[in-house]
Amino acid sequence: MPRRRDPHVASPGDPPSAAALAAQAPPLAERPLGQAPTELWALGLVMAATPCSAREAKQILLTAAERARITAAQAAEAMVAGSLGLPVPGRVQRALHRAVQAARTPLPRGAFQGVGILPSRLRTEEVLTRLRGCQARLAAAPTDPGTLRAMDDVAYTLCVLMGRPTTHEAVLAAERHLLTQE
Repeated sequence: MPRRRDPHVASPGDPPSAAALAAQAPPLAERPLGQAPTELWALGLVMAATPCSAREAKQILLTAAERARITAAQAAEAMVAGSLGLPVPGRVQRALHRAVQAARTPLPRGAFQGVGILPSRLRTEEVLTRLRGCQARLAAAPTDPGTLRAMDDVAYTLCVLMGRPTTHEAVLAAERHLLTQE
């Protein structure tokens, strides 16, 4: 007579359980920031709000976590909770605000070499418009991989085009360039 299979005991052909998968995953400290869904969402939110590249967004999130004395994953979870209308602890909110402000603080004069020849206004406007479009799409869907890549690409392009080290400075330089008379 065949033995009855106990549904609570895994057999070799069964897919692994969520607990087994979690046990196999590398510890949070060993894996790069941005691989967990909440971290990806938080990075997209930072990229949309600041605006900045993925590298700058990671640095902002890490800085905020350090200031709040929590992990980057906890900072990401707090950001996602806040974007869903849930309360965010005050110290985390302050740390995020300060990290964004620090990222937006311009470097001292002479700390970088600007461009010698400014790009055409048409090209500047085109790249700035692409950046604003990516910001809007990221605000609506912070985890969309295509939009994250597009934002990172356009942020880098604007930095190179305007000869600035950060996306925020490049945006300000582009806006000033578009306002100047020929």
